Amino acid sequence: MPQNKCVRQPKLLDIKQRFGLAVRRRRRELDLSQERLAEMCELHRTYISSIERGERNPSLENVEKISKGLDISICGLFVNYGVEIANDS
Repeated sequence: MPQNKCVRQPKLLDIKQRFGLAVRRRRRELDLSQERLAEMCELHRTYISSIERGERNPSLENVEKISKGLDISICGLFVNYGVEIANDS
């Protein structure tokens, strides 16, 4: 009797998850703790943590604060740290 085999397709990350990974990569590159980054951005540590996990949808104002805290432009964060995905069309 043949067994049903479920094949999982790779799941694309949504924009919140991609942004969170970009923030985490840049933060680690700068050797900053979440707490230190939060202080620099005038945000709460748990907010930074939830952004990095892709659980929050930060406002444009907070995206700007985070990019300044990471010493990178918003564009640079999106382009250099994998937030943008290739468009195959």
